Amino acid sequence: MAVRNLRLTLGYDGSEYFGWQIQPNVPTIQGTLVDVLRRITGERIWLLGSSRTDAGVHALGQVANFKTRSPIPTENLGRALNNLLPPSIRVLAVEEAPLEFHARWHAQAKTYRYRILRAAVCSPFLWRTVYHYPYPLDDEVMAAAAPLLEGEHDFSSFGTWDPEEAGQSKVRTVYSSRLERLPELQELVYTVRGRAFLRHMVRKMVGTLIEVGKGRLEPDDIQRILEARDRSQSGPTVPPEGLCLVAVEYPAEISGVAVPAQRDADSV
Repeated sequence: MAVRNLRLTLGYDGSEYFGWQIQPNVPTIQGTLVDVLRRITGERIWLLGSSRTDAGVHALGQVANFKTRSPIPTENLGRALNNLLPPSIRVLAVEEAPLEFHARWHAQAKTYRYRILRAAVCSPFLWRTVYHYPYPLDDEVMAAAAPLLEGEHDFSSFGTWDPEEAGQSKVRTVYSSRLERLPELQELVYTVRGRAFLRHMVRKMVGTLIEVGKGRLEPDDIQRILEARDRSQSGPTVPPEGLCLVAVEYPAEISGVAVPAQRDADSV
C-alpha cells in the first residue's frame, strides 16, 4: 500500500492534559492521539501538530498530520478515532494531504482567542474555558492598546525562557490584535492573528493589556516594552484556561511551497 499523508483538524478541552507535546508519564493531547492511531492502524505513528499548546490550553482548530500505509478511508478513520478517543478530544475532519504537507512548517497564520470573564460569579460551566477577573478594568483603554501590538517586532519582552527557542530570533509578525467587549456575556475577548508566537507570548500580551486596564501601564508603554526586549517589563502571564487556538491557515497549494527557513512554531 502506498504511503498516505493524512491531515487532522482537532478540537479539544486541554484542562486535564499537560499540553500538546508527548511527555513521559503524563497525559498529553499528542500522546493520546498517537496511542489511538497505533491501535487503529497497527503502525508506529509520528503525529505532527501545528502548535505545541501548553497545559490547560484549548483548541477549536488545531491541525496535525501523519503518514500511514493504512487503507482505511478518511471518513471511517475519523469515526474510529472519535469512538476511541476521550470526549475531551474530537477529530473534526480527516483529509488526504500532499506527501510534503507539514502541519507546523507550512502554517501561514494562526488565530488565538483569550476570554476574560467579568461577571461577579463564574458559572461552573465556564471555569475551564475563561479567566475569571471580576475586578475593575478600563476596557476602552485596553481596546485602544491592543492594536499597538500589531506588526513585525522583536517580541522578547513577551516571551518566556524556552530551551527550544534558545539562540533563535524572537522577531514575530502579528497581523491583527483586537480586544472587544461582549456585554451580553460579561466577557472581554482578545483575538490575535499572527505568523507564529513565542512560548507564552499571547498570555503575556493579555497580561500586559490587563495592566493597561488597571492603570498601571499606559498604551504608550507598549512600544517601550517592545523596545526593551526584557521579559520583566511586560505584564504577568495570565492563566492558560482562557486561551484557545481557533484556526490555522495554509496556502491553497502546498506543492512548491518552501518550508520556512526560520522554523518558529509556537508553544503558547
